[in-house]
Amino acid sequence: MEQNGKSLPEITVKAVILGVLLSVVLAAANAYLGLFAGMTVSASIPAAVMSMGILRLFKRSNILENNIVQTAASAGESLAAGVIFTLPALVIMGYWTEFSYKWVTIIAGFGGLLGVLFTIPLRRALIIESNLKFPEGIATAEVLESGRRGGSDIWFIVKSAIASGLFKLGAHSGLSLWPDTILFATRIKSSVAFIGTNLSPALLAVGYIVGLNVAVLIAMGGMVNWLIAIPIVAGMQEWPLHPEGSDLAGQAISALEYAKNLWSEKTRYLGVGAMLVGGLWTIIGLRSSLFGGIRSGLKAYRKVGEGQETTDRTDRDIPMPWVLVALIASVVPLFLVYQAFVAKVSVALAMAVIMLIAGFLFSAVAGYMAGVVGSSNNPISGVTIATVTISALLLLLMLGKDDPSGPPAAIIIGAVVCCAAAIAGDNMQDLKAGFILKATPWKQQVMQIVGVVSAALVMAPILSLLLNAYGFEGQPSNSEPLSSVQTAETGLMDPILSQPLAQAEPQDTKKAPLAAPQANLMAAVAQGVFEGKLPWGFVGMGVLMGIAVIFLDVYLMKKGSTFRTPVLAVAIGIYLPLELEIPILAGGLIHFAIKRYQVARQMPTRQAEGGARRGLLFASGLITGEALVGILMAIPIVISEQRDILAIIKEPSETVTMIGAIAGSVFLIGVGSWLYLCGKGSRVQG
Repeated sequence: MEQNGKSLPEITVKAVILGVLLSVVLAAANAYLGLFAGMTVSASIPAAVMSMGILRLFKRSNILENNIVQTAASAGESLAAGVIFTLPALVIMGYWTEFSYKWVTIIAGFGGLLGVLFTIPLRRALIIESNLKFPEGIATAEVLESGRRGGSDIWFIVKSAIASGLFKLGAHSGLSLWPDTILFATRIKSSVAFIGTNLSPALLAVGYIVGLNVAVLIAMGGMVNWLIAIPIVAGMQEWPLHPEGSDLAGQAISALEYAKNLWSEKTRYLGVGAMLVGGLWTIIGLRSSLFGGIRSGLKAYRKVGEGQETTDRTDRDIPMPWVLVALIASVVPLFLVYQAFVAKVSVALAMAVIMLIAGFLFSAVAGYMAGVVGSSNNPISGVTIATVTISALLLLLMLGKDDPSGPPAAIIIGAVVCCAAAIAGDNMQDLKAGFILKATPWKQQVMQIVGVVSAALVMAPILSLLLNAYGFEGQPSNSEPLSSVQTAETGLMDPILSQPLAQAEPQDTKKAPLAAPQANLMAAVAQGVFEGKLPWGFVGMGVLMGIAVIFLDVYLMKKGSTFRTPVLAVAIGIYLPLELEIPILAGGLIHFAIKRYQVARQMPTRQAEGGARRGLLFASGLITGEALVGILMAIPIVISEQRDILAIIKEPSETVTMIGAIAGSVFLIGVGSWLYLCGKGSRVQG
C-alpha cells in the first residue's frame, strides 16, 4: 500500500513493542481459556482493534502498522492453543509433575517456528491460486480498512460488534441470561436421538462468509455423525449406567450425556480417519502449487543476487534458501530433545523425520481448513490426534508396548506438530488479510516469528501457574509422593540431568481442576495405542468415508457442477460437535437467500455490490464483538478463580433455563435478520 507515491512503513519500533506485548497477553488469556473451557478465541481481530485504538495515540500510524501488530499478536494465541492441547497430557499421564521452562520453551518455540516456515511456500498455493475464503482474514482486513476509512463503514462493524458482544456477555459463560447452546437428546428404546445448536452470532457470520456450499458440507458431515452414526452405535449396545461411587450409581445416564460420550470416545474418530485421507488428498491436489511456490521463491532469490529483482513488494516472501536453512536449523534441536527423552539415537532420528513430514502435511491441512471455516473453528485437535496416533503406532513398532517412554514420546511429537499446525492456520488468516491490504508478506512472516518467540518464552510460567493454582482433571494425585519404583517406571526424570523432577505442591482440593479436554484426549489416544484400546474400526470407516467423498467430488468436477464436495469440509463436519455447525449452515442460507433476492429483483450491479460489502462488514463485526468480549470475560474469571463470577443467575431452574433458551434463540434470529437486511442491498443501513 502506498501513500503519496511512497510505501507505508510496516515494521516500526512501536509496532514491534505493541505486537510483542499483545502476543504475551493473548497467549496467557487463551491458555487459561483453552484449559478451562476447551476452546480458544482467534486473536487476529481483537488484536487489530486494540492496535487501532493504541496506535491512534501516536501522530503517525497507518493501516499496515496495525496489520503488523495483529500479525504478531495473534501468533501468541495460536501458540497457546498448540501448547495447551498437548503438553498438559504429560502431567495427566504422570510423566511430568511440573512444566520445565527449558523443554516447554524449546518445544513450543521451535514448533511454532516450523509453522511459520511451512506457511511460506503455502502462501501462494492457498491464498493467491485458490478460492478459499479465509473468513477471519477477510474480517480482519475489513476491520482495518473500515478503521482507516471511517464514516459509515466503521459504523456497520461497530453496531454489529456491539450486538454480538452483548450477546456473548449475556450467554451462559457470561451473565448466564441464556445458554451458549441448546441441546436436546432423547432415548428411543436402546438408541438415542440428538439435536442441538450453538447460539453464536460469530458462527452465523462464518457461515455467511464461507457461503452455502461449504456450510452445507460441514453440516452434512455433522449430521452423518450425530443423526446416523451415533444412533446406530447406541442401538448396538446396552444403555450404560452411572458408575459405582457416584451419587447416581446404578441409574441410567442421560441421553444427552450418552450421545456426547459416544461422540467423544468413538464416532469422533470417523472424522479423524476422514481428515487423514483429506489431508493426503489436499497435499496431492496442491502439489503443483506448492512446488511452484518453492521454485518461484528460489528463482526470485537468484534474481536478487544477480541484481534482476522484479518481484512486486506485495508478492515477496522470506527468501526460500533462508527458509530451507531455518527448517534444518529448527529440526536439529528438536532431534536432540527427542534423543534426550527416548535415549535412542535411531528412535530419535525417526521421531524427527515423522515430525518434519507430519508437520508439513498437517500445517498444509490446517491452513486449508482455516480457509474453509476460520481459525476459531479450525479442528487442530483432530490434526493432533492423527499425528499422535501415527507417531504412537510407529513408536510401538520401534520400542515395544512395554517401553514407558512410548506414549510420552508420541505426545511430544504431537506437541510440535500441533504448535506448527495452529500457527500455520492462524498465519494463513493473517497473510490473507495482508494480501487484501497489500502488505509485504516477508515483513508479516518476520513478525509472525517475533510473536511466536515472545509467546514461547512465557508459556512455561503460565502453565506452571495454572497447574499449581488449579491442577488438571485426570492427573495423578499430588498429595501422595511417588515412590522410587513409580519414578523409575513412569520416567519422571529430567532427561538431561538424570535427576528426579521436583514434586508439585499438593493441590487445594476445594478448587475445581481445569478440564483440559484436548490434553486428556491426547493422553487417552497415546496410551490407547500402546494398550490396544483405540477404536480403529471407526478410524477405518472414516477413511472409507473420506475416499467416497473424494470420488464424489471428482465426479462433480468432471460434470462441471458448481456444487463441489471438498473432503476436508466434510471431515471437519464429522469431527466437530453438531451444535457448532447449525449456525454456520444458517449463515450460509442467509448468504444464499440474499443472492436469490438480488437475482429475482434484477438488482443493478452497483447496488448488489454495495449490499455484499455491507453484509461482509456486518459479518466481520459479529466476529469482532464475540472475539473481543470472549477474551475480556476471561480476565475476571482468572482473577476471581470462579467460572460463574459474572453470572446473574447462578443455578437457574428448568423454567428459567427454557425462557433463556427461547430469548437467546429470538435474539439470534433477530441478528440473522439484521444481517440479511444489510446484505441484500436494501436501503436499511444497519
